[in-house]
Amino acid sequence: MKIEPFATEHFYERYEFSSPHLLSTSDCESVPIEELLSLGGSSLQEYGRTTLGYTAASGPPKVREAVAALHGAESADDVLVLNSPIEGIFIAMSALLSSQDRVIVLGPCYDALVNLPRHLSGQVEMWMLQREDGRWSLDWERLDALLEQPTKLLVVNFPHNPTGFLPSQGELDQIVEKCEAKGVWLFADEMYRGLELGGRSRLASPSTRYEKSIVLSGLSKSFGLPGLRYGWLVLPDRAFAKEVLNWKFYTSICPPGSSNALAAAALAATDTLFERNRQRIERHLALATAFFERFGERFTFRPPEAGSVALVGLDAPSATAFCHEVAQKAGVVLLPSAFLGYDDGHVRFGFGRDSFESALSHFERYLESV
Repeated sequence: MKIEPFATEHFYERYEFSSPHLLSTSDCESVPIEELLSLGGSSLQEYGRTTLGYTAASGPPKVREAVAALHGAESADDVLVLNSPIEGIFIAMSALLSSQDRVIVLGPCYDALVNLPRHLSGQVEMWMLQREDGRWSLDWERLDALLEQPTKLLVVNFPHNPTGFLPSQGELDQIVEKCEAKGVWLFADEMYRGLELGGRSRLASPSTRYEKSIVLSGLSKSFGLPGLRYGWLVLPDRAFAKEVLNWKFYTSICPPGSSNALAAAALAATDTLFERNRQRIERHLALATAFFERFGERFTFRPPEAGSVALVGLDAPSATAFCHEVAQKAGVVLLPSAFLGYDDGHVRFGFGRDSFESALSHFERYLESV
């Protein structure tokens, strides 16, 4: 069976490792293995004793317990460890969806959150965030209209990639209540959990109150460890969890022992890693705010409320053409919104890496030159 091209990853495959100035990356600054182990109370010597045999398919108890605590899950039995977060999208939706099942997806969003359900069910409707002065918001009338028809699954991601939108707890509760009332499953991508900005509170995970929820997270974004490719699902419905585990047997079977050891260290250092990355993003947002004030005629900036990214309006005929141009002429990489299922008038900025200031300076010089 054919599946749609993964536009975002094809774009990064072309530019990410050949361009010097990355301004749109969605992750946060990473750390060396030795430092990670030290932060987590371990060492390279201890890590070197890790064996490379088969491991428990669901993940080691220590890791699952830490994940359960992070998301407020009832127990570690609700947690299934993944070899990558995107594996979780694939196996959970494969276990849940059949052809013609109707799916609603909050957009704009990362390609996999919409392309995989469209591939599996063929029936996807978009629930787009609304643009307001200074921020993004939820379109409740649109959601109510979409839910008037029988629906199997609603897909959301909070904190939101690519806009940086964060609903209030009351708004998230409304989403859960609407799903409960209609018997709709809720897939909640929480990859940016822990990066709440400006003193905002962390949302309670839907898995704490709704059995038909599927919560995805991992170490790639808030922890700044995308190269580890480690993630997890929180699955309060135990019968469904067994179906998802069966799909995992057909993909990766079990996580490597080396990844388990590094994940345990990362989870032991959760507070430190989250705080470092929040502070880094806040510093870079201050630089970005001054930049967008200077170039206000070209950009419309709605600051992120959480997460490491923002979707910025661009005054240009085509954001896609603009992004290719600045990558090829200036070595500056921005992601066009069209690849995220939105219009062709926005670009995604990423604020989580130490190289942000240098990349922004190069971009500023390029804009001045043209």
